[in-house]
Amino acid sequence: MSTFLRQFSERFCALNKDNLSTLGTLYAKDIQFIDPLHQINGLNALTAYFAQLYANVSAINFEIHACDSVSDSEGYLRWTMHFSHPKLRAGRTISVAGCTHLKWHDTVFYHRDFFDAGAMLYEQLPVFGSIIAWLKRRMAA
Repeated sequence: MSTFLRQFSERFCALNKDNLSTLGTLYAKDIQFIDPLHQINGLNALTAYFAQLYANVSAINFEIHACDSVSDSEGYLRWTMHFSHPKLRAGRTISVAGCTHLKWHDTVFYHRDFFDAGAMLYEQLPVFGSIIAWLKRRMAA
């Protein structure tokens, strides 16, 4: 495991609504951040995104399972995100597994998250979640 990935994951996991000013120590000004629901370019836009994220959730934390280096400037994190949102699952904790691809020089300039957006969001909605669960059962039969 690279020292960079270990330090990045520790500092990323320590983020919260009160210390988003530290994002500039993790990410480059021209950061490209991609996940299944968003594509964000630039540190200011990423900071605004994280501020909105932390304002809307009741709790969020990441459990890092593995840090794998591809080279001195590229690697992957495997994680589980645990969060609760007042409008999803009646505020109960939701856990979603994922993986992050990172590229860096001194700071991360490319961050791409891979996770099941359906498991994170759509399956947690009262009516829509029931329909998805029914469809999954039908397809598995």
